[in-house]
This record gives sequence, C-alpha cells and structure tokens, in this order.
Amino acid sequence: MENWLATQLSPRIDFNIFEFEYHEMNFALFRIHASSGTPVSFKGKAFIRIGTYKKPLSEHPEKERQIWSSNKHYHFEKEVTVNNLSEDEVLNLIDYPGFFELFQISLPDNRRGIIEKLKQEKVIKEVHKEYSITNLGAILFAKDINEFEYLARKALRVVIYEGTNKIESKKEQLGKRGYAIGFEGLIKFIEDKLPSKEIIEKAFRKKVTVYPILAVRELVANALIHQDFSVKGSSAMVEIFDDRIEITNPGKPIIDPLRFVDHSPESRNEILARVMRRLNICEERGSGIDKVIFECEKNGLPAPEIIAGDNYTRIILYGNKSLNEMKKQDKIRSCYLHSCLKYVNSEPMTNQTIRERFNIQEVNAAIASRIIRDTVDADLIKLEDPDSSSRKFTRYIPFWA
Repeated sequence: MENWLATQLSPRIDFNIFEFEYHEMNFALFRIHASSGTPVSFKGKAFIRIGTYKKPLSEHPEKERQIWSSNKHYHFEKEVTVNNLSEDEVLNLIDYPGFFELFQISLPDNRRGIIEKLKQEKVIKEVHKEYSITNLGAILFAKDINEFEYLARKALRVVIYEGTNKIESKKEQLGKRGYAIGFEGLIKFIEDKLPSKEIIEKAFRKKVTVYPILAVRELVANALIHQDFSVKGSSAMVEIFDDRIEITNPGKPIIDPLRFVDHSPESRNEILARVMRRLNICEERGSGIDKVIFECEKNGLPAPEIIAGDNYTRIILYGNKSLNEMKKQDKIRSCYLHSCLKYVNSEPMTNQTIRERFNIQEVNAAIASRIIRDTVDADLIKLEDPDSSSRKFTRYIPFWA
C-alpha cells in the first residue's frame, strides 16, 4: 500500500506507515509530513474533508484559502529534523569547524562557545539542556546528510552521461555533506567533469571549461536554494551530457520563467537563501540569473533554456553552437533574454547589439533583423517606440516592459 500510495500522490510528500500490536489488536499508524505551498493531489485531484464527507478541493476555494493562510508562516528551515541530543551528539553530526570557517570567524576554544554560536545561527535549538538540530542546520552543515532520515533523500546528485541521451551513464555521484559545507567541493567535481578547451593567454596555455563556471555555480546554488522540500523522493540534480548540462530541482517555480530576469526574487526557502548569500555561495538578490545570461553571451553560447514542469524546474545550458547550428527557438530565446538583460541594465536592444550577441557581420545585418522579427512574432519583444519611422536605429524592449 505504501508504494501504491506514493505513486498516486503529487507532489510525493513524505509519509511512513508503522504497524504494531497493542492490547492484542493490530494497528497501522500513518505519519504524514505537512504539505507546504501546494495541495497534495491523489490521481490528479485534491480533496478536503467537509464534516463527515470527502469533497473535491476545487469545489471549496474558500477552504483552500484558509488552509494556506494559516500555513503562510511555515518555514521548512525552522523545523526540527532530530531531537533529544547531547552536546557530543550535536558536534558529531554538525561539521562545526567548517561552519566557523565558512562564516570566517574564529573557532571558540571551548565547547560552550561553539554551542552558543550554533544556537545563534539557528543551526540547533536547546530545550531543557537537550538539543535539536533544525532542517537549516542539517541541510547546510551536516557532516553526513545520510544521518538525517528525512533529509537524506535531498542530497544533490551529479550524473555524467555517455553521449547526448540518458541511455548510458559514465558516473554518478551523490552528495554526502551539507550544502554549504560541501559546495566548493561539489563545484570542483562538476568542473573537472565538464568538457574543456585550451586557450593561449600571455604566451601560456590555459585550460578552461566550455561552460562558464560562474554560470554553473549560480545555477547549482539556485537549484539547492529554490527547491520544494515537500516533494518526496526527489532531489536537486546536475546531469552532464556531451552537448549540454541540465540542472533540475524539485518544485514548480513560483515566478513565471519568462520573468526570471526582472522579477524581484522570491524563494520558498528565504532563510536558507539568506544564509547562502551570507556565505557568498550565491549572488546578491536578483542578480544571479542576469550573470548566467551574461556569461552565456560572453562565451558565445545559446541562452539557457528554462523549463517549468508540474513538479520540477529545469535549466539547460547548451554547449558551443554556431548560428547555423542553432534552432529557430534557440535564436528566439537568446534574443528575448538579450533584450531582458539590456533592459534591466538600462540599455537598448538594437540590430547592432543582436549582431554582437550572435557574432554576425554587419554585411549580414538582415540575419539579425530576421531573428528580431521572429522574436517579435513570438510576442516576446516589442518596439520601444511604435510611432518611430526609423528602422536603422529601432530599439526593442521585452514584452513586459
């Protein structure tokens, strides 16, 4: 029954069934973790109990509003993942030397000082001289995330495939340490597995990855920060193919993917995001995706593709492609995101900037015009001044501007 239920629920929330005997009677106890942010549906339909009756949730929108209103102050990071620990047990589970190193503060010379700092940063809680580790503390600073039953499934996976499909994998690596403690090692591992090329710089050969590592770093950090922790059996994942990198996190984005560049940042896990920013693991608020697009343009790569599924968000970084190798959608997406980047930087997008973006010679300006026209037809950009009669100096802005 447990497996059958899990396959019928969306999102796949965490639950357990415990069977036991009491007073010569058999019991089955269901432990269900509360959903946050989205209703759980069974076979695609969400239900609610009204009195003694089970009713479709869609028929009672006022009840749904009440549920999420009462739940709006829930923070995954503040919840406790393990209770009733001694100081020794806390220090065995949390990588406290790494914690102090990341915060760039001196390691106290006594245990009390260490415990007090962990409490101050909400890594642990103290109740009656016993300690609890919060989700925030475990997910960021665990020595071994597998020691935490519920969070063990949230370790990031890196899969390297042979070729351009998922038929054959060459290597798979599952993260073990907390996100913050293991982040630099994770990025170094990914960088070592990426295709690279040699360039000559000041008479010396230098090996650089095909993909801008700054973009990879930012997207991996975003996948960890913005994931929906209520989705069961799924974790953030990096998949490396011969021609692209796919970075996926559980949970549908709470911002329209077309507005990732200009929209003020929102996160399901704001406390987690705040700590990651303090540790310089991710960029300042709102600037991350801009840098990803800029790095792609700087390196002559197609713009990243953002896919919002029912229960996941995926961003794809594509490898080197000539203009002729790019599909029409690649060009339209790159043109649109180029216009977004220009707009948020208070610069115009023109035929000239598109030529520079795609490395098109001036004699082939008509090619740039065709890309712009296709993007206009896709309703992604528009004329800055519809009444202007000039075509040579026409400026374009995103559709939402």
